[in-house]
Amino acid sequence: MNVAEVLRAVATMSWLLALAVIVIAVVRATRGAAGMRGTGGLVLGAIALAVVLTTVSAGLVFVQPEDRGVVISAVAPDGYRTEPLGPGLHWVIPFAENVVMYPISRQTYTMSIAPSEGAISGDDSVSARTADGQEVFIDASVIFAIDPAQVVNVHIRWQGRYIDELVRAQSRGIIRDSASQYGVEQIVTSQRDAFKDAIQQEMAAKLTDNGLELIDFVVRNITFSDEYAASVEQKQIAEQLAQQAAFTVEQRKQEAEQARQTAQGQADAAVIAARGRAQARVIEAEADAEALRLIAEVLSQNPELITYQYVQKLAPGIQVMLVPNDNPFLLPLPGLTPGSGAVP
Repeated sequence: MNVAEVLRAVATMSWLLALAVIVIAVVRATRGAAGMRGTGGLVLGAIALAVVLTTVSAGLVFVQPEDRGVVISAVAPDGYRTEPLGPGLHWVIPFAENVVMYPISRQTYTMSIAPSEGAISGDDSVSARTADGQEVFIDASVIFAIDPAQVVNVHIRWQGRYIDELVRAQSRGIIRDSASQYGVEQIVTSQRDAFKDAIQQEMAAKLTDNGLELIDFVVRNITFSDEYAASVEQKQIAEQLAQQAAFTVEQRKQEAEQARQTAQGQADAAVIAARGRAQARVIEAEADAEALRLIAEVLSQNPELITYQYVQKLAPGIQVMLVPNDNPFLLPLPGLTPGSGAVP
C-alpha cells in the first residue's frame, strides 16, 4: 500500500469520524442548547480535518514502477499534461487534475480455437483463406508493450481500447492478408517461418505507428477444415501405400538379385569343377603317355622282357608248354594234361 492510498484511507476515516461527531451533536442537541455548545466546535473541527485530508489525498498520486500516469487537467491548455508521470509519488492539483494509469510491462493477447485459452471465451482463432482457396484456422499470440514515451499519445488515440481496437483488429487483418499470399501446404511446411516473419514485420510497423512495441508474434497452431483434413489423411494413406509398394518391389529386386548371385555362384563352381576334372584328365593322359613312352624305351632295349611278363601273367594251373625253337613267344597248350612232359 502506497502513501497516497494510506492518505485516502485516513481521509475516509476522518469523514466517518466527522459523521459520528455530527450524530453525537444531534443527540446532545435534543437535550438542550447547553449540549450544543460543547459539540459545535468538535463538529467543525472534524469536518475541517476531513476536508483537508481529502484534499491532500486527492492531490497525491503514487505511480508503480510498471506503470505510467497520464494527467488529465482542467487547467492545462490541451486538457492534459504533455509528459506522463513516471514511477514514484507525485502531486497534482486536487479536484482539477486526475491521473489515468497505463501499464508499460509486457502484455499478451492470445487468439485460440480452444475456448479457455484465448483472451475471448470460445473459438477466437483467425479464419483465413490461402492462395489456393483453402480455409485455415490460425491460433496466434501477440506479445506487446506500450512505449513509455508514447503513453500520452496512446491515451489520446485509444484510451483503454488499444487492446480490442488496435492489437486484436490489426493482428487478425494482417494474418488474413498474409495467409492469402501462400498455399496451404507452404503455410504448414516449407514457408511457415516466412509466413510468421511477414506477419511480425507488418504488425511491428502498425503498433509502432500507434505508440506500442511488438515484442514477439507467435503462431501457436494451424488447423484445416474437415474436408481438407480428410483429403490430407487420404493423401498420407496413399503415400504410405505407395511407399509400402515401393518397399515390396525393392525387396523383390533384392531377392531376385540374391537368387541371381546364388545361381551365378553355382555356375561358377560348376565351371571350376569341370575345369578341374578336365585338367585332371589331361594330367592323367600325360602320365599314361609318359608311362607308355618309358615302357617302349625299356622294351626297345630289352626285347625278352615282354616274354617274361607274358609268362608271369599265365594261369598258375598250366604246367606243360610247347616251346618252338624258332618262335620267340611262349604259347599255352590247353590240350595237354597236367603231368605230361614237354616236347623238345
